[in-house]
Amino acid sequence: MSPDAVAGGGNAAPAVRLTGIAKRFPGVVANSDVDVEIRPGTVHALVGENGAGKSTLMKILYGVQKPDEGTISIAGEEVAFASPADAIARGIGMVFQHFQLADNLSVLENVVLGAERLHGIGARARTEIERISAAYGFALDPDELVETLGVGQRQRVEIVKVLYRGARVIILDEPTAVLVPQEVDALFANLRELKSEGHTLVFISHKLDEVLAIADEITVLRRGTTVATVTPDTVTAHELAELMVGAELPTPSSGESTVTDRTVLEVRGLRVDDAAGRALLDDVDLVIRAGEVLGVAGVEGNGQTELVEAVVGMRSAVAGTIVLAGTDVTRRGTRERRESGVGYIPEDRQRHGLLLDAALWENRILGHQTRPPSVRGLWLDRGGARADTERIVDAYDVRTPGVDTTARALSGGNQQKFLVGREMSGDPVLLVASHPTRGVDVGAQAAIWESIRAARRRGLAVLLVSADLDELIGLSDTIRVVLRGRLAGTFDPRTVTPLELGSAMTGADASEPA
Repeated sequence: MSPDAVAGGGNAAPAVRLTGIAKRFPGVVANSDVDVEIRPGTVHALVGENGAGKSTLMKILYGVQKPDEGTISIAGEEVAFASPADAIARGIGMVFQHFQLADNLSVLENVVLGAERLHGIGARARTEIERISAAYGFALDPDELVETLGVGQRQRVEIVKVLYRGARVIILDEPTAVLVPQEVDALFANLRELKSEGHTLVFISHKLDEVLAIADEITVLRRGTTVATVTPDTVTAHELAELMVGAELPTPSSGESTVTDRTVLEVRGLRVDDAAGRALLDDVDLVIRAGEVLGVAGVEGNGQTELVEAVVGMRSAVAGTIVLAGTDVTRRGTRERRESGVGYIPEDRQRHGLLLDAALWENRILGHQTRPPSVRGLWLDRGGARADTERIVDAYDVRTPGVDTTARALSGGNQQKFLVGREMSGDPVLLVASHPTRGVDVGAQAAIWESIRAARRRGLAVLLVSADLDELIGLSDTIRVVLRGRLAGTFDPRTVTPLELGSAMTGADASEPA
């Protein structure tokens, strides 16, 4: 069967039918008797809390995992996929939440890898990549190394990979996580165009307002089982949240101000360069006080990642100073800053926050290996680390069979809750939080927001970088916009709208509110 047959055209059979799907791992039932039917030429959303089994189900559809029970039908024909290559041959593509890219290869090399027979590896491949990039506004340089790209650009490479292979059923796992409102609108316009051309889209997201805006049908999973399939005109975001987790949709509102006059972080004249000497950040000034959340908004690649890494000590400053709690730490390394009370939630938890094949109790030690409860005197304290890991698991509702479970075995949301719990341990004076709720469900989102609010009330200073503008507006006391490596605007979260922030982030509105 050709890939085109997946779309169905005039075929009345579902583009995809998953029946009675079950998948078990040691100590975990990921899917149990799941039924999903996806009509051709539609956007079908899949929602559920972290650990509900969405990613496992889609990996089964994409041939990464084999179901223990159940059947898969594509355009009315029952199939059994032994690998992703089988799924791709049937016109199915998947963009994973955690990217499948080789950092040391270029964009072109990543896109054509494994698909050399389609357009070769030279001029024809380059032309096709440039055509796709231009058609969907991805603005990718085929020769750029992936290791130099930000998270948003990496996601675009993944989408180009899928389109390059001619997928007709496209699975998108959290595709808007790093986009500003205007970019989401543009992406949705492209998805609707793809749908009109007969593509079938599976849209996985925790942003329920986006799900309601783009989906034709929505299937809800809870604890690995199908709960309901609904249409956007019959359900609200609050009702979807209740179906997912049995609770109403949370809001990130911070309530009364807790900002004090005690300065915790002061950055003056900060400049950070790339390897070629070009400024990634230039002349950046900011101050964060105890009890204050300073939000930073910016389109991916404008310098917010470099700001976070400079404050944490992962990048060296070419010019300027960084003062933490009255001490100049500009020339101090990451370990010294961590020991001085800096907590860090990285934007990519799997690359920079966790050792995926290590046990949770070992991950508890990561970055905290010089302080109790990880050590006793000069020696590693395994008992203390294990006990505190159990405390984090309980306090932050990390769903795991036990502290000996590897980080890789946890869902993305549970990895994130564990990471937040670890970084909140030890009472930091400054929390640097980069996209703290990216890719987590409404329940985990609420828990993380409450953790930040509670620590803020205790006097924690927070540098918050987020692509979720509602999150920035709800949690921040002040919002700064970074544009082309400079702080371009200061906004009051009590009055600014997501649209105004999005305009400032893209440079469409150069005015700065008073």
